Amino acid sequence: MDIQAASYPKLAFVDIETTGSHFDRDRITEIGIKTLAGNEIQVWEQLINPQTFIPQNIQRLTGISPKMVEGKPSFDQIARELKQELEGKIFIAHNARFDYGFIKASFKRMGIDFKPKVLCTVKLSRLLFPDQPRHNLDTIINAHDLKVGARHRALGDADLLLQFWRVCESKFGKEKLHEVINQLVGNPSLPPNIDKKLIDSIPDAPGCYIFYGDNKTPLYIGKSISLRSRVMGHFQGALTQRKEMKLSLQVRDIDWIETSGELGALILESQLIKERMPSMNIKLRRSKDLCAWSLEQDVAGLLKPILVNQKDLLPGLQDNLYGLFYSKREAHSYLKAVAKKYRLCELLLGLEKAIEGKSCFGYQVKQCGGACIGVMPTELHNLQLKTAMNLYKVQVWPYQGPIAINDGGEMIVLDKWCYLGTAINEDELVELTSSGDVEFDLDIYKIVKKALAGHYKNQVIQL
Repeated sequence: MDIQAASYPKLAFVDIETTGSHFDRDRITEIGIKTLAGNEIQVWEQLINPQTFIPQNIQRLTGISPKMVEGKPSFDQIARELKQELEGKIFIAHNARFDYGFIKASFKRMGIDFKPKVLCTVKLSRLLFPDQPRHNLDTIINAHDLKVGARHRALGDADLLLQFWRVCESKFGKEKLHEVINQLVGNPSLPPNIDKKLIDSIPDAPGCYIFYGDNKTPLYIGKSISLRSRVMGHFQGALTQRKEMKLSLQVRDIDWIETSGELGALILESQLIKERMPSMNIKLRRSKDLCAWSLEQDVAGLLKPILVNQKDLLPGLQDNLYGLFYSKREAHSYLKAVAKKYRLCELLLGLEKAIEGKSCFGYQVKQCGGACIGVMPTELHNLQLKTAMNLYKVQVWPYQGPIAINDGGEMIVLDKWCYLGTAINEDELVELTSSGDVEFDLDIYKIVKKALAGHYKNQVIQL
């Protein structure tokens, strides 16, 4: 129901000070509230003992020291009074996700549900003053000549928000501000820089989404079978998760690419992350230095791991490959871990230099079965090595040639674990299958292998 223009609902201008920016780890040190109720102003403020360390940089910024909060109530002790103070009011804060998120998380730890209507003054400033280059609180202070009392103290900053509201009221009138309340309240989960129209235009379909920061810098790339729902999930998660909050505060634009199905979205996400290197994704590496172990028998009948480098590697065609690693260092670390787990001899695996007549170091500390000095038969060591390595065997391509997988009506074309492209008709299928070799990609190998072991195995068409 729309808010009527006859009178405002009660507006609570809220600011908090905290020990840091992490909802779970950090705590509130001060809350200041100025409530506009009709023509009256009501004031509520409280220093809070965070019961944790206040970092020096925070003390310098806010002026709140451990001595000041010593003997003050904890959040638990003032929670019910605070909830009563905010009850039935519109919660107004600058970058409201931060203040609202902290208070919501503090209530949640007590088992109290807190879901007020929320209005962000960053969004308010962007909506009413679109030509203003920035909308942080210092810019708003300077742009509208607000009177600063106690900057970076809760009640002082809450008063600045009330002053800004009065400026907006005098410039645009109460009726316009009622429209603004109706427009902005009810979308508390959107970041201040993202318009609801943009979110509404994102389809609830499979695909990849890209979050951009300043200067169109990629921040994060993700995939989903329901794009809009997943994007909104990030913003709702920002109220309780530090990573999501950081993303919400930095995001300036969102783009997306639809795919026909889930498999296409998984493959596209892997490609986009490698191409665009977004700052908040785990970095995915290209497969240029790929290597793997093969098991070769020497003249004495001993199985030995031999490292196969990129130039000799044909994943999908070679039957005797184990692992697949981005570097030699990663391959050796893996082999050491296997040796330790299965009590294999590091000397016989080539991981330790042999000294004639002496056992390996592992045998001395009871981590080797003694194959290096004949205590364990060579055949048994071979069997244990092969059993351990078989868990990580690179699967040979199980088809005679290229295949297509039906993924939501489009055909994903693959050959020897490599992604050739997506086709929507027979001509495109022919073109893709005759396009020649493409570079093997380890991440796509993992995606396709998992897909073919799951429900996609019934969607395969051999070409």
